[in-house]
Amino acid sequence: MDRRARWFIAVALGVTGACGPTGGDRSAGSPRAARESSGASTTIVVTSTTVAGPPVAADTPAGLAVQITEAERAIREPSTPVARLARAGHSQQVVYGRLSVREEWQAEVLALVPPDIQPIVDANVRAATDLARQAAADVAAHGGASTELPDWRIVTPPPPGELLAEYRSAESATGVPWQYLAAIHFVETRMGRIRGNSVAGAQGPMQFIPSTWDTYGNGGDINNTHDAIHAAARMLRNNGAPSDMASALYSYNPSNRYVRAVSVYAEQIRTDERAYLGYYHWQVYYGSRLLPEGFGS
Repeated sequence: MDRRARWFIAVALGVTGACGPTGGDRSAGSPRAARESSGASTTIVVTSTTVAGPPVAADTPAGLAVQITEAERAIREPSTPVARLARAGHSQQVVYGRLSVREEWQAEVLALVPPDIQPIVDANVRAATDLARQAAADVAAHGGASTELPDWRIVTPPPPGELLAEYRSAESATGVPWQYLAAIHFVETRMGRIRGNSVAGAQGPMQFIPSTWDTYGNGGDINNTHDAIHAAARMLRNNGAPSDMASALYSYNPSNRYVRAVSVYAEQIRTDERAYLGYYHWQVYYGSRLLPEGFGS
C-alpha cells in the first residue's frame, strides 16, 4: 500500500533509535554476565535484576547477549509476572534496535546466546535490520529526518487479550492468519499506541489513507481498533492472502524489507504465542527519544 512515507513511520517507531543513549546500561543493578571460556564456546549466566527507568542497550556484544537472553527467557516463561514481562518486552526492543545498527556485532551476539534461543534472536535481528535499512534509505531519500517531535498522542493500547480476540475475529471472517494482523499492527503503530496521522495522511491503528479506507473500511471508523483490524484483513484477502501472504503484504506496503520483517514477526508469534506478549510491550521511539504513554495528552 503506497500510502505514506515509510521513512517516517520506521524512524518514528524507533527501528534505528530504540537502543537509547550510547555508553551502555549505566542503571544501577544492570544485568551481569559470568563468562567461562571452554574451547570455542562461551557460557552466559544471567542474573535477575530490578531496574528503574526505561531499559538501555548494553554497549558490548557480551552485554547485549546477556540482556537478550534474560528478556527472551522471561517472555517465554508462563509464570513471568506482568510487570516483568513488560520490562522484558521493552528490553527486547532496545537490544534488537541496537543490533540493527551495529551489524558487525550480530554474529558475535548470536554465538553467545544459548542454542535454544539462537533462532529467535537471529529472526528478530534480521527483521530489525531490514526495517532499520529501510528507514535509513527512506530518510536519505527525503533529505533527512525531522528533528521536531511529531504531533502525536501516545496512548495505552487495549489489553493484549482484547487485541488477540480482534485478530482472531478478523481471521475467522477472512481467513487471514491472525499472527500477520498482529505483526502489522505492531510494526505500524505499536499495537495502537500512536494516535496521529503520518506525513502522507495515513490514519488509525493500521495506518490507512482515507481513499484506501473507503474501499476496505465497510463504513467503519478508521480510528476504531476493531474496524481497522478487520479492514486490514479484508485488504490482505483481496490481494492474495492467505495463500500468498508475501504478495498481500507487498500490497499493504510495497517494500520487500517490510514484507520480510512482518513475516518474521508473524512467524515468531505462530511458533510461540508468547512472542506476541513480548512485542505488545514495545514502546514508541522517535529516533532515540522515548515517547511514553501519555505523551502529547
